[in-house]
Amino acid sequence: MNPVPQIHAHSAKKVEENPIFSILIPTWNNLAYLQLCIKSIHQNSRFKHQIIIHVNEGKDGTKEWVDAAGYAYTSSEENVGVCYALNSSSKFASTNYILYLNDDMFVGKDWDYYLMQAIEAKGDEYFYYSGTMVEYENSGNAAVLSPYDFGRTYDKFDEDAFNTLVERKLKPDWFGACWPPSIVHKKLWDLAKGYDVAYSPGFYSDPDFAMKLWQLGVRDFKGIGSSMVYHFKCKSTGRVIRNNGRKTFAKKWGISSSFLYKQVLKLGEPFQENVQLKYPTGPSLWLNKIKAFYIANF
Repeated sequence: MNPVPQIHAHSAKKVEENPIFSILIPTWNNLAYLQLCIKSIHQNSRFKHQIIIHVNEGKDGTKEWVDAAGYAYTSSEENVGVCYALNSSSKFASTNYILYLNDDMFVGKDWDYYLMQAIEAKGDEYFYYSGTMVEYENSGNAAVLSPYDFGRTYDKFDEDAFNTLVERKLKPDWFGACWPPSIVHKKLWDLAKGYDVAYSPGFYSDPDFAMKLWQLGVRDFKGIGSSMVYHFKCKSTGRVIRNNGRKTFAKKWGISSSFLYKQVLKLGEPFQENVQLKYPTGPSLWLNKIKAFYIANF
């Protein structure tokens, strides 16, 4: 077992009055993207929010910039991955809602308003919602709006063109919210104990967190089509040694992560108000349990 990394906590130098969301942003030497991300939060949010950052390494000046800006943040001398980053930074959360946002995302106009509309319509804490990612290349993921190329790097970003797309509201709500930008009630975040560090540096930690919420009784996993973010896909993940999260997930839950996405959460399918997500039974489940056994053990 790897030793628990040393993480330092730094309180905010300025406090936002009456924030609605506590926004957790892990970052790893991506200062230009982080600055653009935070600019979009201040510029395109309808409400005020608490911004909390985890700085991995920060050798590009990120730590100094975040400290000077006055945000609450946690920091580590090495890249500790998203699980430790989210869990440590979440301890500063002061609102009822914890939202996980990647540093290479640019939020669209009123992104927070559409999430809050869905939360208020729900009326209780048992939900897990995501905004909708817009990406420049077709990933084959039905939950993502693509391909819409508004720039592949921060310095080539066409903000006006992206804003025009946001106004068109092309994407209806969809089933299967499971990754950032994602929001959950702090009560459920605490009950789930955040992200499982067994997945460090983080691959497959998103479906694991969704599965933990399912076990806690959440059945409302919805992507909000009007809440849009542009995702630069700046490939931080390409700089780390990947954990075998697929194996960890199968061993922990006895099913494959693909089964959770496709059969349980119906990832990317159009949302239907009268359809209740259910855990499959019968041959499909048992066949997948056999598959999961082989994933976990071979």
